[in-house]
Amino acid sequence: MPQPSAALLAASQAAMTWLKDEAWPFWISHGIDRAADGQAIGFHEFIALENLRCAAEFRRLRVVTRQTYVFAEALAAGFAPAEEAMALGLHYLRTHAFDPDGGYHWRFDLMGGVIDPRRDLYDHAFVLLALSAAMQARPDPLLREEALALDRYLQKVFPHPAGGYGESLPPSLPRRQNPHMHLLEACLAAVEAFGPDPFLDRAQSLVELFLNRMFQRAEGALPEYFDGGLVPHRDHGRFVVEPGHHAEWIWLLQWHEQLTRAHGRPVPGSLDGAMRALARFNDRFGLHPDTGALMDVLWSDGTVSSAGQRLWPQTERLKAEMLRRDPDDNRILAAYAVLQAHIAPAPAGLWMEQRLEDGGFARMAAPASSLYHLTSAYVTAARILRSRLI
Repeated sequence: MPQPSAALLAASQAAMTWLKDEAWPFWISHGIDRAADGQAIGFHEFIALENLRCAAEFRRLRVVTRQTYVFAEALAAGFAPAEEAMALGLHYLRTHAFDPDGGYHWRFDLMGGVIDPRRDLYDHAFVLLALSAAMQARPDPLLREEALALDRYLQKVFPHPAGGYGESLPPSLPRRQNPHMHLLEACLAAVEAFGPDPFLDRAQSLVELFLNRMFQRAEGALPEYFDGGLVPHRDHGRFVVEPGHHAEWIWLLQWHEQLTRAHGRPVPGSLDGAMRALARFNDRFGLHPDTGALMDVLWSDGTVSSAGQRLWPQTERLKAEMLRRDPDDNRILAAYAVLQAHIAPAPAGLWMEQRLEDGGFARMAAPASSLYHLTSAYVTAARILRSRLI
């Protein structure tokens, strides 16, 4: 890859400085719920822009796991105050979320009591991601034991007879690509944290599922929703596409390719073509004509379903631009600029979550779950740039 430009290095440095000086400190001081004696008891679901408070009366496994990931990455990046927050997340997983009969509960009251015991594949993927990130930050044999136990549980109860994994227990429809995508992310992180066995095999099967069953070569696009047999939901021949997930798969497929080669395994021959097709679709149809941001939802024929622009697709676009087969510094800088447009109008450490079709921003709370996307994007981009400097 070519050497990054000075402008690109400066953009990455500014993004990492925002994480370290504003976002991570803010979410430690405002994003942790504490008892009257100061004891940390859980993570807030969101922060309102107006009063910097959270009015949620529940907690979700998704936020617990994502915040654990965030503060593990922060700790690995040298941000020492994140250690308490990472420990809080692991403690919550072990004492409130984990069921001794297997798996993790889905939703809790503010004191940690289970209010919904369902098992959700998407959220279990984030448990594995949190354990993997914690292992990278503070190695502990217990984390490996927990990751292997989770893998055994997933392989026991979630495989679907028509291929891939079921959505949840109890079962639900439609089936989605999204939980499979995040399980791939978690398995790749687990390969790096715990070693290839069994996680590289799990990742390989998910990539094969994507290439052979989910990705639609005729349209060069990925459907969001499927029936029980993994047949895409179509409306007059077309299907729903989220460009942000296209970008996310580009990143994950490239990561999988890298780890597969590193462990001496063959790379699927169709992987390169799928990555290029996802990028072409986004280039052709995905960008809002005025803001330059990735739009939320399209149809597979390229027509727009929702021209709003949430924050998370912009974070995934940054990683995809970094890793696409034809990287271009100007496109990467544009991705940084779009993200900065979400951050600049908000209070320090926060962001504007939703851009409207007209380019303005909705005045809505900042979800804690989006800090995972921002942390992953900026940290991953910084690592890629460092590798380009070697």
